[in-house]
Amino acid sequence: MALRKIRLFGDEVLRKKSREVEVVDEKIRQILDDMAETMYNTENGGGLAAPQIGILKRLVVIDMGQGLIKLVNPKIIKQEGSQEVIEGCLSNPHVFGRLLRPEKVTVQALDENGKEIILTGTGDLAKCFCHEIDHLEGILFTDFVTKYLK
Repeated sequence: MALRKIRLFGDEVLRKKSREVEVVDEKIRQILDDMAETMYNTENGGGLAAPQIGILKRLVVIDMGQGLIKLVNPKIIKQEGSQEVIEGCLSNPHVFGRLLRPEKVTVQALDENGKEIILTGTGDLAKCFCHEIDHLEGILFTDFVTKYLK
């Protein structure tokens, strides 16, 4: 595993759409491991998307306290309700804002072995699913902020 440099707001890679992963192989698993190590090496990181380390592949790692989740080609297949949340981003440290996210989200993806999985998250996990999958589309949380916090 290796620490990767986190790209910061202003880096054009953060505004580009990521490509689907065709085959989940050892190279993809290594990227996921590097992403997890990089996320765990930050102060408050609960998730990291591949574009944040300069890789335009549809890969996400998340740990909101329930254990590490590795997702390949994740997509939201269902969302319910609405919640006002406060978000930040490892690519824009020290900037936080209020925005609306779904209260409950169901995600379809492949795991690190290429097996299809379906996960449902509520509250903070739902927020994190949305935030990280947005990164794969070149969308940043600041696109939705209703109020910035000081």
